[in-house]
Amino acid sequence: EESIDFQGNTGPFIQYTYARIKSILRNSGATDVGETNGVVPNYLENKLIQTLYQYPTVIADAGKDLSPGLVANYVYDLAKSFSHFYHECSIIKEENKATRNLRLQLCMMTAHTIQSAFSLLGINVPERM
Repeated sequence: EESIDFQGNTGPFIQYTYARIKSILRNSGATDVGETNGVVPNYLENKLIQTLYQYPTVIADAGKDLSPGLVANYVYDLAKSFSHFYHECSIIKEENKATRNLRLQLCMMTAHTIQSAFSLLGINVPERM
């Protein structure tokens, strides 16, 4: 049961996060997100941005140390960070267009990073769950 739990440090939790993001993007109708000029990211947006920014370093360290666990731990932290962001920040219903665009861009970047990390680990990510 632990191995298929949707809570905690498990593959299904991360896969569910990815599927949730893909659902948000489908429901938003966004194919190309517009400008984010003048938006000052809030604390949770900043935390997610910082986590995304760490990805190239994590990949380099994992390769140097031959430690795929670094990638696995990173992608779990990314999924947790996104989950907090998702629960606290309106995305699709955000009224400010620039803020909505920023949040959709964060969704796109997070989905791309999860997909990339899981690809390196040889794990599939479902579009829907």
